[in-house]
Amino acid sequence: MGESLKRTQVMLEQEQHKALKEIARQEGRSMSDVVREFIGTQLREHKRQQLEKAAQLLLRDYLEDDELTAFTALDAETFHEEG
Repeated sequence: MGESLKRTQVMLEQEQHKALKEIARQEGRSMSDVVREFIGTQLREHKRQQLEKAAQLLLRDYLEDDELTAFTALDAETFHEEG
């Protein structure tokens, strides 16, 4: 792993700790590795949700703001005439 790791203390509920320890044992991995994977998955999902929310806001603006689509009428016009 070429990444720099930062030591962090996290308090887990007993059942969470037990479940993580069991997953690590079953997969032959360290608990830290399992926790990093789970956190990475959640961070990617959070980022995806944030991007989706932003896209929805932009779509609403695009559909409702005529100024944003004013130039689409020019799409079919020829801008450069060949002589």
